[in-house]
Amino acid sequence: MNSITNEFLEKHLESRTKCLVYTRVMGYHRPVESFNVGKKGEHQQRAHFKEVIHGSAC
Repeated sequence: MNSITNEFLEKHLESRTKCLVYTRVMGYHRPVESFNVGKKGEHQQRAHFKEVIHGSAC
């Protein structure tokens, strides 16, 4: 992060809140923070993608 971002975050530290990240595991959603070390590593290595819809097939 750059120094401007760090300054902004430090200035607004008291108004920040914890963000829980959930992921789908075996058909249900679980918070990533409850993963063990190995599973957290796997989660960080996942490739993220955006689905692009090119017209209608109907």
